[in-house]
Amino acid sequence: MWSVGLLVVTLCATLTLAQFPRECVTPEGLRSGQCCPSPTGAAGDECGSSTGRGQCVAIAADNRRHGPQYPYAGRDDRERWPLRFFNRTCQCNGNFSGYNCGRCRHGLTGPNCDQRISVVRRNIMQMSSAEKQAFVNALDQAKRTVHPDLVVCTRRYQEVFGPDGNTPQFENITVYNYFVWSHYYSVSKTYLGPGQASFGGVDFSHEGPGFVTWHRFHLLQLERDMQDMLGNPTFALPYWNFAIGGSECDICTDDLLGARSSFDMSSISPNSVFSQWRVICESVDDYDTLGTVCNNTETSPIRRNPAGNVARPMVQRLPEPQDVLDCLELNTFDTPPYYSTSSESFRNTIEGYSAPQGMYDPVIRSLHNLAHLFLNGTGGQTHLSPNDPIFVLLHTFTDAIFDEWLSRNQPGEIVYPEENAPIGHNRRFNMVPFWPPVTNAEMFVAAPENLGYSYEVQWPTRAYTLSEIITIAVVAAVLVVTVVGGVIACAVRARSYRSAEALEPLLGETFRRYSEDDRRFDKSQSVV
Repeated sequence: MWSVGLLVVTLCATLTLAQFPRECVTPEGLRSGQCCPSPTGAAGDECGSSTGRGQCVAIAADNRRHGPQYPYAGRDDRERWPLRFFNRTCQCNGNFSGYNCGRCRHGLTGPNCDQRISVVRRNIMQMSSAEKQAFVNALDQAKRTVHPDLVVCTRRYQEVFGPDGNTPQFENITVYNYFVWSHYYSVSKTYLGPGQASFGGVDFSHEGPGFVTWHRFHLLQLERDMQDMLGNPTFALPYWNFAIGGSECDICTDDLLGARSSFDMSSISPNSVFSQWRVICESVDDYDTLGTVCNNTETSPIRRNPAGNVARPMVQRLPEPQDVLDCLELNTFDTPPYYSTSSESFRNTIEGYSAPQGMYDPVIRSLHNLAHLFLNGTGGQTHLSPNDPIFVLLHTFTDAIFDEWLSRNQPGEIVYPEENAPIGHNRRFNMVPFWPPVTNAEMFVAAPENLGYSYEVQWPTRAYTLSEIITIAVVAAVLVVTVVGGVIACAVRARSYRSAEALEPLLGETFRRYSEDDRRFDKSQSVV
């Protein structure tokens, strides 16, 4: 089975980032701790070293202090990711990328990866009917297409070699289900052993500074995988502007993400392809008590009932445009304790644990969190939420807000906490479970210049306050009075000038009189 998988990867022309590459999870590969394949499959060409694409290097894992939220050490495979599984990986040169340096960085193409391509993420509501349908079809294709390059582990590392010690516990997974799986893996509890309750106070992708950077790379990886699947390097994930207020889900229609079923308020209309989708990573009780890991097994349909949580009226309305503007005016990226209790923190505010103006309130849920809870179903449960494809569009808009904040503030990585953030969230921590390793700092950059994609967004303008309106009115009135007064003064002066002219002789002293000419004429001319 593994030899067939290796052959498929070797023949594949386009290779992608993964956790983990199929060709690395052989018993020999896992025991060596090295994952440095050749992009051509040639012996002695690790990471394309023979053509200068990259080289095999030791993995640097963050060892700085993390916050107090996670009290253990050595109990979780995700600590100091990914050293439990591999300690050597490819480091790519220049514009080359991928787990074997066989690819170009996002937004680039060509043999030398030096040709730019345009990847523009747009508002899905402003796309044509054909474009909307193409995106829906692409998502459905990703749900059904086995990922060409990666497999996912289904057991913890101490059991990863299987009962016989020689059968790696990895499975194939589809492109979209990998997107779901990676999110689940980042938020899953720490298994402490048989008979012990798993520890739930750990989250490698939420409630910390890495929220924006982790989800940024999460989307980037899906976008890249779908570009490969479609053979279209300009394919871009659209976004859903969820900051529209009200209680209507404007993208919950059958031509987009699925209308509400007329038979079940919490189901998707059978007229939508998404009514046929089934979720993965639902068996949390097994994961917590048996120590198993989610696999590609699909179970229940997607559940969704927008604005239907009558027990929590606060989550029955979407965020307002003003909420986005208030959030963008917060100049500080994050504040101690760099957690879901931080105040005056842009990150905690966009994530939705603080009010849009930045003040932490344990009751408040805003922006990103509010949009998830508004969906009231699969999309509102952290470990399951990416199963609902609205997740993709919700997070691209969240990323657009983050990129706008970066553009306005141009902060530099120095403002991103180097230590004391929750585990997984320090600046140099390799984000779980991405491969090859990528740090939070690498995603803390402006997207158009560094990551190869951009957004087409019309940001709302801030409404004037009452005092500003009064000030503007007073200034305008003063200007009007000044202008009118000037006009009147000019008119009066002109009229006065004309009146003075009427009193003067038609010929002044400087002009000759006809009588003078007459006298000269009499002296010089003969009189007939």
